Amino acid sequence: MTAPRETRKTAPALTRWAVMFRDAPAMMDVRASQARRDAHVAYVKDHPELRIGGGLKPDADGDFCGALWIVEAEDRIEVEHLIHGDPFYVPAFRSYEIFTWGKILEDQTATL
Repeated sequence: MTAPRETRKTAPALTRWAVMFRDAPAMMDVRASQARRDAHVAYVKDHPELRIGGGLKPDADGDFCGALWIVEAEDRIEVEHLIHGDPFYVPAFRSYEIFTWGKILEDQTATL
């Protein structure tokens, strides 16, 4: 008699996603709220799957016009849930696109 075959569940592989946010000019009022900013920072700290992110400006002296996130998640739906839970996501003032993203030098660690 043979022993029963052990079945193991493995965690699904995570995909890297790039999220590009585009802000309407009115998003500057949302960004100006310290309470909302504090809530946004707390939210980001509570979600380690958001590997890196930050605001985008057309130049160093310009106003913010969007943001970029790199997220590790199982699927696009998980990324959308992350976006929609963020206190900085106001659909009337912020749109987004989600792309899969691959790191060119997979063996190198980037510290910013």
